[in-house]
Amino acid sequence: MTRQFSGIGFDESSDVERFRTELLKMSNQELVKCGKDLAFLCSPKQNFGKPPREVWAVQLKEARAEWRRRHPAR
Repeated sequence: MTRQFSGIGFDESSDVERFRTELLKMSNQELVKCGKDLAFLCSPKQNFGKPPREVWAVQLKEARAEWRRRHPAR
């Protein structure tokens, strides 16, 4: 059974810790997909050259940090 991520984006008042908890529950495959989705949402193409929403940027940072935690450089 594949774990279904509830979605990307949260209210500015939401807790980043809750998102980190969701990241911990994801498989590597799910984490990669989440990271790719967030990278697209943060891309200039998606945002018509404007900066991305801050929540997406924070989530992308957290997803990348989780990946680095799981796969440290040797």
